Amino acid sequence: MAAVNKRRVLLGTIVGGAVWAVWSWVVNGVLLASQYAAAQTLGQLLKQPRYPLFLVYWFVTILLLSYILTWIYVSVRATLGPGPRTALRVGFLAGFVLGFPINLLLAAWATFDRMIALGWMVDLWLGAMLATFVSAWLYKE
Repeated sequence: MAAVNKRRVLLGTIVGGAVWAVWSWVVNGVLLASQYAAAQTLGQLLKQPRYPLFLVYWFVTILLLSYILTWIYVSVRATLGPGPRTALRVGFLAGFVLGFPINLLLAAWATFDRMIALGWMVDLWLGAMLATFVSAWLYKE
């Protein structure tokens, strides 16, 4: 097994995380904006986050998740083979774990519109796939 190219892991993490951050902004800042406003008006969501630096925390979390997914991809290349199929498989499976269970629960039990939970699930699931795909594309041994 070849040594892990840590510089490429870092590059993939940064670029994959940036792609995921843009995707997250599109989902939350554009697609869900009207649902957020309606839920806030009804008192179902806070108008301000409990944590003043929430957006910073969110994007740092996305960067950390991108790092973890890049390492998982690099680790499974030996058994599943390098390339986009493996990257998408890793992203699909991890995205499911990250996004589906909690948002299924929220869609069933939360008082806000189910579209918010769907949007959050899509943000995490597709974001994980995009980040892993991009980081895999940049990874070279």
